[in-house]
Amino acid sequence: MIETRDLSLTIGTSAILRDVDLRLEPGEITGLVGESGSGKSMTALAILGLLPHRAKTGGQVLLDGQNLLQADEAALCRIRGKRIGMIFQEPMTALNPLMNIGDQVAETLRIHQDMPQDQALARARERLDRVGLPEPRFPLGLYPHELSGGQRQRVAIALAIALRPDLLIADEPTTALDVTTQAQILDLLRDLVRDEGMALLLITHDLAVVANIADRVAVMKSGEIVEAGPTEALFRAQSHPYTRQLFAASRHAPDRVPVMADDTPILRVEGAVREYPLPRPSAFAPQPVLRAVDGVSLDIADGESVGLVGESGCGKSTLTRAILGLDPLQGGRILLDGDQVSAGHAMPPGLRAKMQVVFQDPFGSFDPRWRVDRLVAEPFHLTGRPADWRNRVSQALQEVGLDPGDARKYIHEFSGGQRQRIAIARALIIRPRLIVLDEAVSALDVRVRAQVLDLLTDLRRSHGMAYLFISHDLSVVRGVTDRVLVMEKGKIVEQGPTAEVMDSPSHPYTQRLMAAAPEIPPSWTPQEQSLPAI
Repeated sequence: MIETRDLSLTIGTSAILRDVDLRLEPGEITGLVGESGSGKSMTALAILGLLPHRAKTGGQVLLDGQNLLQADEAALCRIRGKRIGMIFQEPMTALNPLMNIGDQVAETLRIHQDMPQDQALARARERLDRVGLPEPRFPLGLYPHELSGGQRQRVAIALAIALRPDLLIADEPTTALDVTTQAQILDLLRDLVRDEGMALLLITHDLAVVANIADRVAVMKSGEIVEAGPTEALFRAQSHPYTRQLFAASRHAPDRVPVMADDTPILRVEGAVREYPLPRPSAFAPQPVLRAVDGVSLDIADGESVGLVGESGCGKSTLTRAILGLDPLQGGRILLDGDQVSAGHAMPPGLRAKMQVVFQDPFGSFDPRWRVDRLVAEPFHLTGRPADWRNRVSQALQEVGLDPGDARKYIHEFSGGQRQRIAIARALIIRPRLIVLDEAVSALDVRVRAQVLDLLTDLRRSHGMAYLFISHDLSVVRGVTDRVLVMEKGKIVEQGPTAEVMDSPSHPYTQRLMAAAPEIPPSWTPQEQSLPAI
C-alpha cells in the first residue's frame, strides 16, 4: 500500500495542497477528479518528488513505511520507474523523438537493473506485446512520430510498467484520444492492475471514465480532498456541494437554438477528395497514395451547428484543413457562401474572413509575446484594421465574459478556460459566417466546458453564425449540435439529426463508436441537480 497522510504543499505564499489523505491499495484503481488547478497533478508530482525548487511540503508519502518526502534525490531516482511509474497526458511530449520505442522502454530496465542491452530489448519486446503493440507490425525500431496518438500512449504505458511498479500514476491518459482508442487504453489499464497487482491512481476530469474503471474515487477542490469513497456509493450520495456541481456540469446541455431553413447553405462540400503521396516501396514502383478524404459531401445551413465525429485518422482534420483553405483538393469543390474555396493565397481575404477557427490548444495557437489586444485583433488583417479596433476588442472580450482590462495582459496570465474564451473572441471579432471548432473543449474540465458551451450557444443565438463542431467527446456533440456526421476512413458513413443518429445508429461503425463511449449509469446519480449560475 502507498499512502499520503496530511500531505501539504506550499509554493511561495500559495498553499497548493492541504492535508491530502489517499490510500492506494494493490490491485485497486483510485480516481482523482476535480477542476483544473485543483491540485490533482501536483499531488502526483509530490508523490514522485518532482516539485519545483521553492516548494515546501508537509505530512507524509509512505512507501513500505518510508516517508518519500524525506528521501534524498538519489533514493527517489531509484524509486521512480521501478516502484512508481508515471503515464503523462501527452505521450509525444513525454517520449524522446530521437530514440526508437525499443530503446526507450529498454532504457528503464538498463538504468534500474543494470541489464545488458540485448536482454533489455527482449524485455522491452515483451512489454510492448503486453500493451498491444506486437511484432511484426510494431518493430522496436519505430520512432514516436511513426505511431498514432493511441499507439504512442501504449508505448508510454509499456515504459511505465517495464519494471512492474507497485504504483502506476496516469495523469489524464485518454483526454486527447477518440472514444474507441480511449476504451482500449482503459481496458488495458484495468487488465494491468488485475494481472500485475499494482495500484493505479487515475487523474482525470471525465466522470464517466471514473465511473467505468475506478474502484474508489476522491474529489479534489482547491488542494483539498472534499469527498472520497467507493465509486458507486460516492456517485449516488454526492454529499459535498462541489461534487454535486461537478456532476451537474458533466450532464449539462445548453439550450437548443432554432435553425432557420435556408435554400442556400453557408458551406457546401461536393465530392471532396484529398490525397497524400506515400513512400515508394522501391525506385521502380508506382507512387502509392493515401486517400484521406474520399468523395465527401456535406452542407451546413446558415446558423446551424453540425458535429463531425470519428476515430483518429479517419480524415476529420484533413477535411477541416481543406474547408479552411489550408490544403488543396485533388477532386470536388468547397463553396463558402456561394464562392469557391481555394488553398493558399489564391483565396481572397474577404472570403477567408467569412470563417474562423478555434483550436484545441489555445495556448499553442497564440504568440506568447503579444498582448491580448493584439492577439484578438489579429483577424483584422483579412478585412483591414478599423479605427475603433480597440473598442471592438473590448466588446469581443466582454461578449465572451472577460474584462476589457484583460486586453493589456499576456496569454500566460490566464487559465485554460480563459484562454479558450480569448480564442473565441479572436474568432468572433470580424463576425464570420462560420466558425470551425476543432476539439475546442476536449482539454477543459467539466465546469469550464459547460461554461464555454453555454457561451458558444449564446453567441450563435445572438449572431446567427454556423458551427462545424469537431470532437471525439460524443456527449459534447450531443449537447451542442443539430446534426452529426460520422466519418470513417475518409468517408461520411452516416449522418442525420444528432439525437436520432446517437440513439439509433444504423451503421456498424457508428454503433461501435456509441458503444465505446463511457457513460455514468443513470441509476448512480440523484435525479434533482442543477448547474450553478455561470
